[in-house]
Amino acid sequence: MDCCSFSSSLSLSLSLMLKPRPPLMTINYNGNSQWSKRKKKMHCLLQVSAISYQNFIHFALNETKRHTLLLPSPLQEKYGSMIAMDEQTRLEMLSFETPKIRLLRSMSIEGEAMQVLDFAAFPKPEFDLPIFCGNFFTTANMNIVVLDLNPLHDVTSRRDYKEKYYDHLLPLGLKYTELLPWGGKLTSESIKFFSPIVIWTKFSSSNSKHEVLYSAFMEYYKAWLELMEQAVEDTDPSQITCNLEAQHRYLTWRAEKDPGHGVLKRLIGEKLAKDLLRNFLFSGIDELGSKTFLDYFPEYSIEDGTINEKRSIIGKGFENRPWDKNGEFIGNDLRN
Repeated sequence: MDCCSFSSSLSLSLSLMLKPRPPLMTINYNGNSQWSKRKKKMHCLLQVSAISYQNFIHFALNETKRHTLLLPSPLQEKYGSMIAMDEQTRLEMLSFETPKIRLLRSMSIEGEAMQVLDFAAFPKPEFDLPIFCGNFFTTANMNIVVLDLNPLHDVTSRRDYKEKYYDHLLPLGLKYTELLPWGGKLTSESIKFFSPIVIWTKFSSSNSKHEVLYSAFMEYYKAWLELMEQAVEDTDPSQITCNLEAQHRYLTWRAEKDPGHGVLKRLIGEKLAKDLLRNFLFSGIDELGSKTFLDYFPEYSIEDGTINEKRSIIGKGFENRPWDKNGEFIGNDLRN
């Protein structure tokens, strides 16, 4: 197949995946990883709020195609869509890969009570790129937002990494952290996975704030794609190993302590929620390394050898933004 034909076919595939499904059909995921179809009663029709994150997904996929070759991930065969236990809320999953991106995936949740988008891009281990992270939770009254280029390596101890990926993006971060102020206490454990340009915010739902968030998402994702486009493949085996372990540590933390676990559990049950977290949202835990959560974070171990369910063991957090305008960490003075 020539390049033009392939591009046209890919565009058609993406448009078909993103089209709303017929209202009388649902797709449900069962415990045996099989998809089953059944007729949907009219009173179970999905009620979607006025605010939707579909335009975020459309933008990201179209923008990615402008920069690189976007291919469906093997995960797409298993994780496509499902209807929650309330028979009203719909979960939609999309997953792709590119020559430099190991996994680009999104999960959107649309229901009467909430709108959710979890969008991420994980680089291949030959690249030390940050991990793009967009987590948005919306109800009729409240929005909870995390938008960041999560650092693969520590930006406090690795100044070379901070200079390489973040120093030139500080003006972008300052622009949006003024429009979307710090959202309150963030645990000491979580802060290690964020960069100096992270947007962590909460705000009352409104169209104007949603437009600001959409603008921030577009600019942050464009910035990440430019970094991806410029990234040079590592050939040093030790550096690749370092990148592998750093990403595996990140995935292990997120799969175990992600705050979205509770939402998924209520929607689809504990078994499917854990499967979705481990094998889709943070896919790679079983492929990129063999260390366990307690290998990376032994402080969470309790006497019987299981994992402490608390999100924070240190018990301290940051009420205010722990970086100054130059991206220098000042959290040691702000921790409370």
